[in-house]
Amino acid sequence: MKTTLLEGKTPAHFDKHIIGNILLDVATEEEVRQHKMLIGVRNEAGEIYRLIGAAKLNNFMNAVEELIDLGLVDELQDTEELRDGCDAIFSEE
Repeated sequence: MKTTLLEGKTPAHFDKHIIGNILLDVATEEEVRQHKMLIGVRNEAGEIYRLIGAAKLNNFMNAVEELIDLGLVDELQDTEELRDGCDAIFSEE
């Protein structure tokens, strides 16, 4: 899986836990957006500041489980629709 910080956005205070708990390779935004499934992460201001790209469903599900374990909530869990190009968007409640 690959990840990128979006330019001009402030990382959330819990960002170091994401990097510590999920095996991610840093890449450009363009490279991350080429992945089949995208996970967005919101900061305290409500902005998506990090994208995580997963090529395979099991990678996507593993990342989702790790983010839930960190106490984050997927705002798209009850819908099949994409939002902002993401399959899942996590934030603190």
